[in-house]
Amino acid sequence: MASGKIHGDDGPEPSARHPYGRDPDTIDRPVFAAVIRPHRSLGRLGFRVVMGACCLVSLVTSIAFVRMGHWPVAGFFGLDMLALWLALTVSNRRGRSFEEVMVSQIEVLIARVSHRGERAEWRFNPLWTRLHKVEDDEYGLQSLAFESRGRRVLVARDASPGERETIAAGLTRALAEVKKGY
Repeated sequence: MASGKIHGDDGPEPSARHPYGRDPDTIDRPVFAAVIRPHRSLGRLGFRVVMGACCLVSLVTSIAFVRMGHWPVAGFFGLDMLALWLALTVSNRRGRSFEEVMVSQIEVLIARVSHRGERAEWRFNPLWTRLHKVEDDEYGLQSLAFESRGRRVLVARDASPGERETIAAGLTRALAEVKKGY
């Protein structure tokens, strides 16, 4: 057979592809992949609406205090609006950070990208990796981490407990599927 096929026109039979029956072309494909972003309830339009409403209330109240002769109060309202703008801007920028989690047959990859674009990565062998969960009866899943060879990396730090449970279920299934194949 000149084409190198072992079993008809269907391609090589699974056991001929790899000593363990794995297809080398699919071995690094993700079994689980997720991008986890922190929840931000205030978008660009919401930011403008909140700042506009707060500035309007502050302006009306400041005018009332200036008319009563308490003009220094208007300056403090201005400082309050500056502090609110700064806090919402910082929160919005931090919302640009995210985590990438990928489980394949050959590795577990956790990558964190900060709001500044700085990237940190951790890689583990999926056969030696387990999930460590800290659960609270009242508040749900409080923390989720990968553990391997004495190293622990938190995953889904900015997710809510409900979202963390969904991610944990997917990661548990993915790790079990990878380990089952070996």
